Amino acid sequence: MEGDRAGGFGVLWGARPAPRRGPKPALSLERIAGTGIELADAEGLAAVSMQRVAAELGFTKMSLYRYLPGKAELVALMADLAMGRPPELGGGWRERLDAWARALLPRFVQHPWTLEATTGQRIPGPNELAWMEAAVAALDGTGLRGSERIDTVVVLVGHVRGIAQQAAAASDGRPEQQLSSSMAELLREHGAHYPAVTEAMADTDGHDQALDFGLARILDGLAALITTRSV
Repeated sequence: MEGDRAGGFGVLWGARPAPRRGPKPALSLERIAGTGIELADAEGLAAVSMQRVAAELGFTKMSLYRYLPGKAELVALMADLAMGRPPELGGGWRERLDAWARALLPRFVQHPWTLEATTGQRIPGPNELAWMEAAVAALDGTGLRGSERIDTVVVLVGHVRGIAQQAAAASDGRPEQQLSSSMAELLREHGAHYPAVTEAMADTDGHDQALDFGLARILDGLAALITTRSV
């Protein structure tokens, strides 16, 4: 376990060797990870293996071990590369966090496998940590304690991940519309037993609003907390 963490730390955070005279290395970490991303985007994370990535690159599996220790480190590198850098944020803390969350969602939606790859005990990469830095920095001067700022990021990421998971499960990427369609058919036959749900569903327009609604409520609650700190 300690060895795995150390290996992941080196791949994600280790300094790249300086160029030397002579022929350039046949591969690079970026090229290897990029090939893994293409595979995962097309076929899911289960399709990614050192053997498969090597074959896609036209190299042997053993040649990849010159660049990284194994699949765990490969996936960690893929996830960090897929997440990319956060956007530049402007405005007050609320505008910045709103823009941050809306920029994060497409990263998960475009690469659904990152939802699986970024859970559990692991070492975050430079890009992932940069996303956290951007959100925590947005709360500077609000009076919130450090733990509260970190928890704010956790809550926002949880909301974004939940929306991304629903989008990944929907065949057309529009989970609320699919839910409305299936629920309408179900409630036509059984609605009398679920009057509250039937009434609520009759008052929806089928548009995907979960991100907007949840994000607004999170930020409303945060605004209330910040107000108490300024009194």
